[in-house]
Amino acid sequence: MLAFLNDLIWGKILIFVLIAVGLLLTISSRFVQFRYFGRMFTILGESFHREEGHLSSFQALALSVAGRVGAGNIAGVAVAITLGGAGAIFWMWVIGLIGMATSFFECTLAQLFKNAEPDGTYRGGPAYYIERGLGKRWLASLFSALLLITFGLGFNALQSYTVATSIQDTFGVPTSITGVILLIVLGLIIFGGIKRIADVAEFVVPIMAIGYLAMSLFVLVTNIAEIPNVFSLIFKSAFGLQQAVSGGVGAAILFGVKRGLFSNEAGLGSAPNVAAVAYVEHPVNQGIIQSFSVFIDTIILCTCTAAIILLSSVYQPDSDVSGIVLTQAAMAEHVGGWGRAFVTIALVLFAFTSMIYNYYLGENSLNFFSPENKLLFNIFRGLTLALVVWGSAQDLSTVFAFADLTMGLLALVNLVAVFLLFKVGLRVMKDFDRQVQAGDQQPIFDASRFSDLNIDRQAWREKGDNMPELITTKV
Repeated sequence: MLAFLNDLIWGKILIFVLIAVGLLLTISSRFVQFRYFGRMFTILGESFHREEGHLSSFQALALSVAGRVGAGNIAGVAVAITLGGAGAIFWMWVIGLIGMATSFFECTLAQLFKNAEPDGTYRGGPAYYIERGLGKRWLASLFSALLLITFGLGFNALQSYTVATSIQDTFGVPTSITGVILLIVLGLIIFGGIKRIADVAEFVVPIMAIGYLAMSLFVLVTNIAEIPNVFSLIFKSAFGLQQAVSGGVGAAILFGVKRGLFSNEAGLGSAPNVAAVAYVEHPVNQGIIQSFSVFIDTIILCTCTAAIILLSSVYQPDSDVSGIVLTQAAMAEHVGGWGRAFVTIALVLFAFTSMIYNYYLGENSLNFFSPENKLLFNIFRGLTLALVVWGSAQDLSTVFAFADLTMGLLALVNLVAVFLLFKVGLRVMKDFDRQVQAGDQQPIFDASRFSDLNIDRQAWREKGDNMPELITTKV
């Protein structure tokens, strides 16, 4: 039944909806992900600024990348190539470029409709823009429940299983010991709240991403003569000109789109929960930043993994070697036996930061149902840690299939909401465009120009205000 439902949602419904909504947002915004691509770097340079009592835009980006960059970039790419051939990478690129626009809109909406919390932080995400923007509490509750089940519970057990089994295979450490270590380290972080989570992500994410990128560049440079052949193989396989797997171009599209969404999460509705926590001058700033995080994930890091695999002789279309083992074997061929250990360590770091991110998404879901309920939060933290230990020693194939199903439903709910609110997103984007065209180096969001929208006035200033907390009444 799970296989049937997953095939129905992923193979027949979600692919169409995801691409259709992404193209609508791309075209209606006049290709915003490309128009503001250069500005991404400017905003990124400014995003280190941290308003007192709030998370910086860079911290929100780091936390988002912590979630996007994970097992999907190492094991997921290998699975896509194994099942869909080299052409799957092309369709991962396509879904990534389209997804940049989707991520821009969903994260801009998350900023627009975020809530100011008593401790000076913000919370937001699809549940909040569904309730405030569409006035549909029941749909927002459904989204939050799916988010809690998929990320807060299911994916953390899966990440723990991935980490524990990978360490056991490489270093011989029993999975139970890894599970206990994960419990201790993760517990110290998540009981410190969102600010400690963001501080850890801000430190760890750049190190792990740059380290993996550096190793990938080494492989590319040492095999530079073969790179044109790799890209030729990807393009030919993508359009069926060179069939590398049974199923041909259909398999390439299916697994490219599915693994692409799993990796970059654009349109899934997870990243907006993190995008909303930052203090920014205009919602579009964070939309642009989050669009860039999709580029980092899919166009840069997934391509690095694909190059490592396709530049090796390990990958063969009819080979039984797949998943993380394929990536490890390919890296070992390029740099020697220690390459297996490097991939394992990279996977552990990626998966661990994803677990931190997954926990926050679950906490955000609980906050929507019962704001700032410390007892409920502590129960959830304990359950998360218990699942981490449990997942480290289980065969989670059924859990993975169930999480795939709930993730698909989660994406459908969010994409419907983004589609219904895309005119609001366009209106906010045009306000940003207008200020840029007028020569403003740093556009500022004026809440008085959007008085017809049900936004939290404690989270956004009106013209003439100097601090975002000055207005104390909520609409």
